[in-house]
Amino acid sequence: AGNIQFAQPEPQTLLLKLSGSWTLQEKLPAPAEVEKKIASDPQIKRLAFDTSELTHWDTGLMVFLKKIAGWGKEKSITIDEGGLPDGAKKLLKLATAVPVKEDSGDPMDHSLIFRVGDVSLQLTKAGTEILSFVGEISLGLTRWIRGKAQFRRSDLKLHLQEAGAQALPIVTLINFLVGVILAFVGAIQLQQFGASIFVADLVGIAMVREMGPMMTAIILAGRSGAAYAAQIGTMMVNEEIDALKTSGFNPIDFLVWPRLLALTLMTPLLTLYGVFMGIMGGAIVSRGVLDISFKLYFAQTIAVLSPQQFLLGLIKACIYGALVAFAGCMSGMQCGRSASAVGAATTKAVVRAILLVIIASAVTTVIFSVLGF
Repeated sequence: AGNIQFAQPEPQTLLLKLSGSWTLQEKLPAPAEVEKKIASDPQIKRLAFDTSELTHWDTGLMVFLKKIAGWGKEKSITIDEGGLPDGAKKLLKLATAVPVKEDSGDPMDHSLIFRVGDVSLQLTKAGTEILSFVGEISLGLTRWIRGKAQFRRSDLKLHLQEAGAQALPIVTLINFLVGVILAFVGAIQLQQFGASIFVADLVGIAMVREMGPMMTAIILAGRSGAAYAAQIGTMMVNEEIDALKTSGFNPIDFLVWPRLLALTLMTPLLTLYGVFMGIMGGAIVSRGVLDISFKLYFAQTIAVLSPQQFLLGLIKACIYGALVAFAGCMSGMQCGRSASAVGAATTKAVVRAILLVIIASAVTTVIFSVLGF
């Protein structure tokens, strides 16, 4: 264990003799012992160290020295580091080189009013950033309509392929499983009333109106939305966006609008495909669990679904696709200048996209219900 002894070779000097093993695993003296010794003798103006009998040391010694150094600075006591090991001297110098900021403490230490104000300012800043980005996109749309937007058609084709054809496998799997789950849930309940055939109605309406567009949008949020944020964020870190501005290109036209247009166009098509896969999943469950033939199941599905149902689902899909692209591109354009900032932007893109999709789903469902659709 670590030991400490006190000596006063000079009237105003307190010598700390450190011996033994000063490691985190050992029981070490508390800095309060030194503070108590100094407080008992107001004449002490200098602290010195003798570590000739010190065997081992690690962070445990540095924590002790750091506390003593901080307390000595407050009391205007000179700290003589001459007797410390060379490594300890360098570490202590690094630890005390930069003063602690006054506002670097735990934010929970602030008052409730401070925290409420801080959250309000953050929300105001976020709202301002969103409105500013919406305004830039609106101006970009104006330039697109007038034919003055600066972009490459090859980029739009690439984004259409990435957001559409390359997303088919995951869209197939997720929507198929959603249809299976809906069919199983419906089968358990409807069997009790002898109305098993209405599983087709449940799966068809749910997939077309709600689950198909929503699940496809959530898949794209984690796939395309995150990719947009990472791509644009990396360009921000590498100063490529600054280079575009310097070269006279508008980043909104060149980077945002091709992605926004691609995802808005491809989400309804992926939704139609996803709806079909969900209905197929329900048909397989109905055939295996309820012994309903495929012919009867699809006949019931066609009878309950109307073009109006598909139109509502496609409208939602367009809205969801635009929101996912909006969240991904905005997070990328607001990215900082470091690798960690790219990761944070990607996380924000997914969270924002899913949140916007859920809110849009609730709002559109209420609106369509009020309008009688």
